[in-house]
Amino acid sequence: MRVPKGWVPIIAKEIVEELLKRNMIELQGSKEKAVESLQEIMLAELTVEDRLNEEIRGMLKKFEPEIEKGRMDYRKLFDLTKQKLVKERNLVL
Repeated sequence: MRVPKGWVPIIAKEIVEELLKRNMIELQGSKEKAVESLQEIMLAELTVEDRLNEEIRGMLKKFEPEIEKGRMDYRKLFDLTKQKLVKERNLVL
């Protein structure tokens, strides 16, 4: 994640306040609930790459013997797998 987690609440609050100020949104509930919901969404989006990397590490565990023997390059295999999954899942990183 490129944005520190501590910044997410601040950014979310600023976004909601700016959208309200510009009359771009109309809240059905409280402003605090909107900020909380936006924080959850932002954290989910910001951690997509972290979750993907963890999934790939798990997938590559089955190739550990070949990697250790030097038959496969872990970094290259990791990058190729990541590119493939990003394309298949239409992810934006």
